[in-house]
Amino acid sequence: MASVKLLAPSEPSKIVCVGRNYAEHAAELGNHVPTEPLIFLKPPSAIIAPEDSIVLTPLSERVDYEGELAIVIGRRCAGLKLPDDVRPYVLGYTCLNDVTARDLQKRDVQFTRAKGFDTFCPFGPVLETEVDLSAATVQTFVNKKKRQSARIAEMIFPVDVIIRWISQVMTLLPGDVIATGTPSGVGPLAAGDVVEISVSGIGTLRNKVVAAV
Repeated sequence: MASVKLLAPSEPSKIVCVGRNYAEHAAELGNHVPTEPLIFLKPPSAIIAPEDSIVLTPLSERVDYEGELAIVIGRRCAGLKLPDDVRPYVLGYTCLNDVTARDLQKRDVQFTRAKGFDTFCPFGPVLETEVDLSAATVQTFVNKKKRQSARIAEMIFPVDVIIRWISQVMTLLPGDVIATGTPSGVGPLAAGDVVEISVSGIGTLRNKVVAAV
């Protein structure tokens, strides 16, 4: 591993994100808990690999980390509904940082600009095919200090519900990424920070934060 540089583990046609999927995170931002999955898109151009740098944008005064479990799709998937089994459509799981310009998100109301900047979607480091999601946790560390920690089982909408919901809206293609939402504890990043997203059973995604050139 020391002799290679890891790339992001897929090249998706789209990155579909789920917002407010942990009740405590919805509360910390003053939002209601949704009654159905709230989805939005990040552009593939935002993707960076493990150890690449998150570049702060001069257009924002507050850029936040958001540690998440990510699903990578393995088969074309459309129109799933109960009792369809989602497992044959899942290639594996990895870590993702849904980097967000928080001030722009509040100003714009919708999320495209705030979450779409180049470098605002680190994910990796590996694609794990077997994870016990009932016992797994997602954690975020900034400069080795724990900022987020939650059991994935605390998600309001679990993986199977999310995949079926999205598949009824848009066709999911092999390599597509679904970010399942972040727990409470989001906060700002500054140039010089090192942010790490860890999901038990998968590994740790590590990225530096640098100022805009």
